[in-house]
Amino acid sequence: MFEYLVTPEIATLSPYPPGKPIEEVRREFGIDDIVKLASNENMLGPSPKAMDAVAATLPTLHRYPDASGYELRRGLAAFHSLSPENIVLGNGSDEIIELSIRAFVRPGMEVLFSKPTFIFYAIVAQAAGARIAEVPLKNFRHDLAGLARAIGEKTRLIFLDNPNNPSGSLVPRQDLEAFIADLPKNVVLVLDEAYRDFVRGEEQIDTNRYIAGDKPVIFMRTFSKAYGLAGLRVGYGMAHQELASYLDRIRQPFNMNLLAQAGALAALDDREFYEKTRQTTWAGLDFLYGELDALGLQYRKSQTNYFLIDLGRSADEVMNGLLREGLIVRSMSSYGMNQTIRLTVGLPEENERFLRALKKVLGL
Repeated sequence: MFEYLVTPEIATLSPYPPGKPIEEVRREFGIDDIVKLASNENMLGPSPKAMDAVAATLPTLHRYPDASGYELRRGLAAFHSLSPENIVLGNGSDEIIELSIRAFVRPGMEVLFSKPTFIFYAIVAQAAGARIAEVPLKNFRHDLAGLARAIGEKTRLIFLDNPNNPSGSLVPRQDLEAFIADLPKNVVLVLDEAYRDFVRGEEQIDTNRYIAGDKPVIFMRTFSKAYGLAGLRVGYGMAHQELASYLDRIRQPFNMNLLAQAGALAALDDREFYEKTRQTTWAGLDFLYGELDALGLQYRKSQTNYFLIDLGRSADEVMNGLLREGLIVRSMSSYGMNQTIRLTVGLPEENERFLRALKKVLGL
């Protein structure tokens, strides 16, 4: 009825499909003992140091947060050997995606990314009136050569999640460096490194080299995964000082709340929790790989805290069957992979419970 009030891009936009919340499963199935392995959250919970910092900050909730995020930006700058002027704070890294589009893309310009990838890229680009260009993954990996060929006169921004969501694959450092070297200087590259903390056994790109360079590259990071602060919504971008300043000019002044700033700064110093998260994740991946091998199921090895499992049958049906067993996983049907689920690594007992439920649902 009110479509005439918005642009066609907004009227036809499909909202982001979040993972099914625990509360909804409890209401729908009447189950109290629920394990959520669908949204790539930290199985260990939040950083203990972050929880202490949040609790200590509660008496000051009547105050506005520091609009500049001075202490957190300074802490992040020291952590990454950068200047605070290279850091832009976001309400989750999702906001850095939105700021990048708003700062550099105008209606009719083109935003380029792989398919499948993080769905929010397309949502923000379409809402801004941008043209969307997609290049299919090649063997579940970014097709850098295909992306390079797809760059045209109207291309202004490229989103590249590395590791990729949902495949969990990582672009080798040398390949990514060659791709950046050949990029036109009028094309902004946004490298989404939300899962960088879980990469093992492979050398990764030197972010500081490109932040100091003459190519417009923006790196995105998050506290939602390895630090367990998904509920606080803490993300940040790292870029050349000039690029960062453009994003900062359009950022809401109080976009990161008081508790988020305190919790993130404390979590950054919680190296024991960070390493425990990584080691527990890697051990969980190896355990699940081995068990799925024994069941004869196909899967994709991952450089993240999740991975894809090919079921050979309807992913939606299996997902619904697992829901009845109190297990929440993510069907990849919305990504065009109708027989595949994405599984987040859980605690050892959660991983074992998933396997028991999966065997029951599949009749194995």
